[in-house]
Amino acid sequence: MTARSVLLVAHTARPALTVFAARTAAMLQEAGVQVRMLAAEAAAVAAAGTVEGIVPAPAEAAAGSELVIVLGGDGTFLRAVEMARPAGVPMLGVNLGHVGFLAEIEPNALADTVRAIVQRQYEVDERVTVEAQVLVGGGPTAAAWALNEVSLERTNRERMLEISVAVDDRPLLRFGCDGLLCATPTGSTAYAFSMGGPILWPTVDAFLVVPNAAHALFARPLVVAPGSVVSIDLPESGHDGVLSCDGRRSVPVPAGARVLVRRGSQPVRIVRLGDWSFTDRLVSKFALPVHGFRQAAGGRDAP
Repeated sequence: MTARSVLLVAHTARPALTVFAARTAAMLQEAGVQVRMLAAEAAAVAAAGTVEGIVPAPAEAAAGSELVIVLGGDGTFLRAVEMARPAGVPMLGVNLGHVGFLAEIEPNALADTVRAIVQRQYEVDERVTVEAQVLVGGGPTAAAWALNEVSLERTNRERMLEISVAVDDRPLLRFGCDGLLCATPTGSTAYAFSMGGPILWPTVDAFLVVPNAAHALFARPLVVAPGSVVSIDLPESGHDGVLSCDGRRSVPVPAGARVLVRRGSQPVRIVRLGDWSFTDRLVSKFALPVHGFRQAAGGRDAP
Protein backbone atom coordinates (compact mmCIF):
# COMPACT_ATOMS: atom_id res chain seq x y z
CA MET A 1 0.00 0.00 0.00
CA THR A 2 1.40 3.39 -1.03
CA ALA A 3 2.21 5.68 1.90
CA ARG A 4 0.12 8.83 2.12
CA SER A 5 1.95 12.15 2.06
CA VAL A 6 1.13 15.84 2.27
CA LEU A 7 3.10 18.96 1.46
CA LEU A 8 3.07 21.35 4.41
CA VAL A 9 3.66 25.03 3.56
CA ALA A 10 4.15 27.43 6.48
CA HIS A 11 5.05 31.06 7.08
CA THR A 12 8.12 30.16 9.15
CA ALA A 13 9.29 33.79 9.40
CA ARG A 14 6.88 34.03 12.33
CA PRO A 15 8.06 31.95 15.34
CA ALA A 16 4.54 31.17 16.56
CA LEU A 17 3.62 29.76 13.14
CA THR A 18 6.78 27.66 13.09
CA VAL A 19 5.82 26.06 16.41
CA PHE A 20 2.29 25.49 15.10
CA ALA A 21 3.74 23.85 11.98
CA ALA A 22 5.82 21.51 14.15
CA ARG A 23 2.69 20.53 16.04
CA THR A 24 0.77 19.94 12.81
CA ALA A 25 3.56 17.82 11.35
CA ALA A 26 3.75 15.71 14.51
CA MET A 27 0.00 15.04 14.50
CA LEU A 28 0.06 13.98 10.84
CA GLN A 29 3.05 11.72 11.37
CA GLU A 30 1.41 10.05 14.37
CA ALA A 31 -1.50 9.21 12.06
CA GLY A 32 0.85 7.60 9.55
CA VAL A 33 0.94 10.44 7.03
CA GLN A 34 4.32 11.46 5.59
CA VAL A 35 5.01 15.20 5.82
CA ARG A 36 7.05 17.03 3.19
CA MET A 37 8.17 20.65 3.42
CA LEU A 38 10.40 22.97 1.45
CA ALA A 39 13.95 22.50 2.71
CA ALA A 40 14.30 25.88 4.45
CA GLU A 41 10.89 25.55 6.13
CA ALA A 42 11.62 21.96 7.20
CA ALA A 43 14.84 23.12 8.88
CA ALA A 44 13.03 25.94 10.70
CA VAL A 45 10.30 23.60 11.94
CA ALA A 46 12.80 20.96 13.06
CA ALA A 47 14.65 23.63 15.04
CA ALA A 48 11.44 24.87 16.67
CA GLY A 49 10.18 21.54 18.03
CA THR A 50 10.92 17.92 18.71
CA VAL A 51 9.36 16.69 15.47
CA GLU A 52 11.56 14.50 13.27
CA GLY A 53 11.20 12.79 9.94
CA ILE A 54 9.99 15.73 7.87
CA VAL A 55 11.10 15.14 4.29
CA PRO A 56 12.88 18.18 2.75
CA ALA A 57 11.52 18.69 -0.73
CA PRO A 58 11.83 21.00 -3.75
CA ALA A 59 9.12 23.35 -4.99
CA GLU A 60 7.79 20.55 -7.22
CA ALA A 61 7.00 18.49 -4.09
CA ALA A 62 3.25 19.00 -4.50
CA ALA A 63 3.30 16.40 -7.28
CA GLY A 64 2.47 13.05 -5.73
CA SER A 65 1.07 14.57 -2.54
CA GLU A 66 -2.48 13.95 -1.46
CA LEU A 67 -2.92 17.50 -0.17
CA VAL A 68 -1.09 20.78 0.23
CA ILE A 69 -1.74 22.08 3.75
CA VAL A 70 -1.06 25.79 4.20
CA LEU A 71 -0.39 27.41 7.57
CA GLY A 72 -0.52 31.20 7.36
CA GLY A 73 -2.51 34.01 5.83
CA ASP A 74 -3.69 34.61 2.28
CA GLY A 75 -0.17 35.56 1.18
CA THR A 76 1.16 32.16 2.21
CA PHE A 77 -1.81 30.50 0.52
CA LEU A 78 -1.13 32.30 -2.76
CA ARG A 79 2.51 31.22 -2.57
CA ALA A 80 1.42 27.62 -2.11
CA VAL A 81 -1.01 27.91 -5.03
CA GLU A 82 1.98 28.25 -7.34
CA MET A 83 3.09 24.75 -6.29
CA ALA A 84 -0.32 23.06 -6.03
CA ARG A 85 -1.99 24.26 -9.23
CA PRO A 86 0.46 22.77 -11.77
CA ALA A 87 0.24 19.40 -9.96
CA GLY A 88 -3.55 19.53 -9.65
CA VAL A 89 -3.29 18.84 -5.91
CA PRO A 90 -6.06 20.08 -3.56
CA MET A 91 -5.19 22.73 -0.96
CA LEU A 92 -6.32 23.16 2.62
CA GLY A 93 -5.61 26.45 4.40
CA VAL A 94 -5.38 27.03 8.14
CA ASN A 95 -5.88 30.73 8.82
CA LEU A 96 -3.00 32.09 10.86
CA GLY A 97 -3.08 35.53 9.26
CA HIS A 98 -5.58 38.40 9.49
CA VAL A 99 -8.73 38.10 7.39
CA GLY A 100 -7.79 34.81 5.72
CA PHE A 101 -10.57 34.42 3.15
CA LEU A 102 -8.70 31.66 1.32
CA ALA A 103 -8.22 29.49 4.40
CA GLU A 104 -10.80 26.84 5.18
CA ILE A 105 -10.33 26.46 8.94
CA GLU A 106 -9.22 28.32 12.05
CA PRO A 107 -6.27 27.09 14.17
CA ASN A 108 -8.45 25.94 17.09
CA ALA A 109 -9.90 23.24 14.81
CA LEU A 110 -6.53 21.64 14.00
CA ALA A 111 -7.15 18.32 15.76
CA ASP A 112 -10.50 17.83 14.04
CA THR A 113 -8.94 18.83 10.74
CA VAL A 114 -6.14 16.25 10.99
CA ARG A 115 -8.73 13.62 11.90
CA ALA A 116 -10.81 14.52 8.82
CA ILE A 117 -7.72 14.33 6.59
CA VAL A 118 -6.71 10.94 7.97
CA GLN A 119 -10.24 9.59 7.50
CA ARG A 120 -10.58 11.26 4.09
CA GLN A 121 -13.68 13.09 5.24
CA TYR A 122 -13.42 16.09 2.96
CA GLU A 123 -14.62 17.31 -0.41
CA VAL A 124 -12.76 19.20 -3.11
CA ASP A 125 -14.08 22.29 -4.91
CA GLU A 126 -12.59 23.82 -8.04
CA ARG A 127 -11.95 27.56 -8.14
CA VAL A 128 -11.68 29.26 -11.50
CA THR A 129 -8.49 31.12 -12.35
CA VAL A 130 -7.82 33.98 -14.75
CA GLU A 131 -5.14 34.10 -17.46
CA ALA A 132 -3.59 37.09 -19.20
CA GLN A 133 -1.48 37.34 -22.34
CA VAL A 134 0.60 40.37 -23.32
CA LEU A 135 0.86 41.11 -27.06
CA VAL A 136 3.37 43.54 -28.54
CA GLY A 137 3.32 44.22 -32.27
CA GLY A 138 0.48 41.74 -32.64
CA GLY A 139 2.44 38.82 -31.21
CA PRO A 140 2.49 37.30 -27.71
CA THR A 141 5.45 38.17 -25.50
CA ALA A 142 4.37 36.91 -22.08
CA ALA A 143 1.59 35.03 -20.30
CA ALA A 144 0.52 34.91 -16.67
CA TRP A 145 -2.25 33.56 -14.46
CA ALA A 146 -3.82 34.30 -11.07
CA LEU A 147 -6.26 32.85 -8.56
CA ASN A 148 -7.47 36.23 -7.26
CA GLU A 149 -6.82 38.82 -9.96
CA VAL A 150 -4.59 40.20 -12.65
CA SER A 151 -4.15 43.95 -12.29
CA LEU A 152 -2.84 46.29 -14.96
CA GLU A 153 -1.22 49.19 -13.13
CA ARG A 154 0.66 52.36 -14.02
CA THR A 155 4.42 52.53 -13.57
CA ASN A 156 4.64 56.33 -13.65
CA ARG A 157 3.11 57.54 -10.40
CA GLU A 158 2.88 61.11 -11.74
CA ARG A 159 0.67 60.28 -14.74
CA MET A 160 -2.49 58.33 -15.37
CA LEU A 161 -2.51 55.17 -17.42
CA GLU A 162 -4.49 55.65 -20.64
CA ILE A 163 -6.32 52.47 -21.65
CA SER A 164 -9.01 51.22 -24.00
CA VAL A 165 -11.14 48.24 -22.97
CA ALA A 166 -13.10 45.90 -25.22
CA VAL A 167 -15.11 42.75 -24.51
CA ASP A 168 -15.14 40.08 -27.22
CA ASP A 169 -13.59 42.58 -29.66
CA ARG A 170 -16.37 45.12 -29.10
CA PRO A 171 -15.10 48.52 -27.78
CA LEU A 172 -16.52 49.36 -24.37
CA LEU A 173 -14.45 51.86 -22.35
CA ARG A 174 -11.65 54.38 -22.78
CA PHE A 175 -10.27 56.44 -19.91
CA GLY A 176 -7.29 57.45 -17.84
CA CYS A 177 -6.88 55.57 -14.57
CA ASP A 178 -4.52 54.13 -12.00
CA GLY A 179 -5.22 50.70 -13.42
CA LEU A 180 -7.75 47.97 -14.17
CA LEU A 181 -8.42 44.70 -12.33
CA CYS A 182 -9.77 41.47 -13.77
CA ALA A 183 -10.74 39.30 -10.82
CA THR A 184 -12.19 35.86 -10.26
CA PRO A 185 -15.08 35.19 -7.86
CA THR A 186 -12.47 34.00 -5.35
CA GLY A 187 -10.64 37.31 -5.78
CA SER A 188 -13.80 39.38 -5.42
CA THR A 189 -13.16 39.61 -1.65
CA ALA A 190 -9.54 40.75 -2.16
CA TYR A 191 -8.13 43.68 -4.18
CA ALA A 192 -11.33 44.04 -6.24
CA PHE A 193 -13.38 44.47 -3.06
CA SER A 194 -11.16 47.32 -1.88
CA MET A 195 -11.69 48.99 -5.27
CA GLY A 196 -15.47 48.95 -4.78
CA GLY A 197 -16.22 45.77 -6.70
CA PRO A 198 -19.08 43.44 -5.74
CA ILE A 199 -18.61 40.19 -3.84
CA LEU A 200 -19.29 37.09 -5.93
CA TRP A 201 -20.02 33.68 -4.47
CA PRO A 202 -17.20 31.27 -5.42
CA THR A 203 -19.62 29.11 -7.41
CA VAL A 204 -20.58 31.97 -9.74
CA ASP A 205 -19.19 31.30 -13.21
CA ALA A 206 -18.00 34.77 -14.21
CA PHE A 207 -15.21 37.26 -13.62
CA LEU A 208 -15.00 40.92 -12.70
CA VAL A 209 -13.59 43.97 -14.49
CA VAL A 210 -12.97 46.74 -11.95
CA PRO A 211 -11.49 50.16 -12.83
CA ASN A 212 -9.02 51.59 -10.33
CA ALA A 213 -9.49 55.35 -9.82
CA ALA A 214 -10.74 55.91 -13.38
CA HIS A 215 -11.11 59.51 -14.57
CA ALA A 216 -14.48 58.90 -16.24
CA LEU A 217 -18.20 59.34 -15.65
CA PHE A 218 -18.82 55.65 -16.32
CA ALA A 219 -16.33 53.63 -14.33
CA ARG A 220 -18.44 50.97 -12.70
CA PRO A 221 -17.34 47.39 -11.99
CA LEU A 222 -18.54 44.93 -14.61
CA VAL A 223 -19.45 41.26 -14.28
CA VAL A 224 -18.33 39.51 -17.46
CA ALA A 225 -19.46 36.18 -18.90
CA PRO A 226 -16.98 33.34 -18.25
CA GLY A 227 -16.39 32.70 -21.94
CA SER A 228 -15.67 36.32 -22.82
CA VAL A 229 -12.26 37.79 -23.59
CA VAL A 230 -11.39 41.22 -22.21
CA SER A 231 -8.79 43.17 -24.17
CA ILE A 232 -6.94 46.17 -22.75
CA ASP A 233 -4.95 48.40 -25.10
CA LEU A 234 -2.28 50.93 -24.16
CA PRO A 235 -1.84 53.63 -26.85
CA GLU A 236 1.55 54.00 -28.54
CA SER A 237 1.74 57.58 -27.28
CA GLY A 238 0.89 56.57 -23.72
CA HIS A 239 2.89 55.20 -20.82
CA ASP A 240 4.15 51.79 -19.86
CA GLY A 241 2.24 49.63 -17.42
CA VAL A 242 2.84 46.49 -15.41
CA LEU A 243 0.64 43.44 -15.01
CA SER A 244 0.51 42.15 -11.44
CA CYS A 245 -0.77 38.63 -10.77
CA ASP A 246 -2.08 38.03 -7.25
CA GLY A 247 0.41 40.67 -6.13
CA ARG A 248 3.19 38.07 -6.48
CA ARG A 249 4.23 37.90 -10.13
CA SER A 250 4.60 40.85 -12.50
CA VAL A 251 4.89 41.22 -16.26
CA PRO A 252 5.92 44.48 -18.01
CA VAL A 253 3.39 45.95 -20.43
CA PRO A 254 4.96 48.56 -22.74
CA ALA A 255 3.08 51.41 -24.41
CA GLY A 256 1.32 50.14 -27.54
CA ALA A 257 0.80 46.66 -26.10
CA ARG A 258 -2.45 44.76 -25.75
CA VAL A 259 -3.43 42.56 -22.82
CA LEU A 260 -5.92 39.73 -23.36
CA VAL A 261 -7.66 38.39 -20.26
CA ARG A 262 -9.77 35.24 -20.18
CA ARG A 263 -10.85 32.41 -17.94
CA GLY A 264 -7.94 30.20 -16.88
CA SER A 265 -7.47 26.79 -18.47
CA GLN A 266 -6.60 25.11 -15.14
CA PRO A 267 -8.50 25.64 -11.88
CA VAL A 268 -7.21 25.61 -8.32
CA ARG A 269 -8.57 22.77 -6.20
CA ILE A 270 -9.53 23.67 -2.63
CA VAL A 271 -10.50 21.30 0.17
CA ARG A 272 -13.81 21.84 1.91
CA LEU A 273 -14.59 20.38 5.33
CA GLY A 274 -18.02 19.86 6.86
CA ASP A 275 -21.01 22.10 6.27
CA TRP A 276 -19.23 24.94 4.48
CA SER A 277 -21.15 28.20 3.92
CA PHE A 278 -19.80 31.24 2.09
CA THR A 279 -22.55 33.34 3.68
CA ASP A 280 -21.35 32.38 7.15
CA ARG A 281 -17.80 33.18 6.11
CA LEU A 282 -18.77 36.69 5.02
CA VAL A 283 -20.58 37.29 8.28
CA SER A 284 -17.59 36.06 10.28
CA LYS A 285 -14.80 37.79 8.35
CA PHE A 286 -16.53 41.17 8.08
CA ALA A 287 -18.34 40.97 11.45
CA LEU A 288 -21.64 41.73 9.68
CA PRO A 289 -24.58 42.78 11.89
CA VAL A 290 -26.98 39.92 11.16
CA HIS A 291 -29.14 40.53 14.25
CA GLY A 292 -31.74 43.25 14.04
CA PHE A 293 -32.83 45.78 16.65
CA ARG A 294 -35.89 43.75 17.65
CA GLN A 295 -33.85 40.63 18.22
CA ALA A 296 -31.26 42.57 20.20
CA ALA A 297 -34.05 43.85 22.41
CA GLY A 298 -35.29 40.33 23.09
CA GLY A 299 -37.92 40.31 20.37
CA ARG A 300 -37.97 38.52 17.07
CA ASP A 301 -36.88 39.79 13.67
CA ALA A 302 -39.57 40.29 11.10
CA PRO A 303 -39.33 37.95 8.10
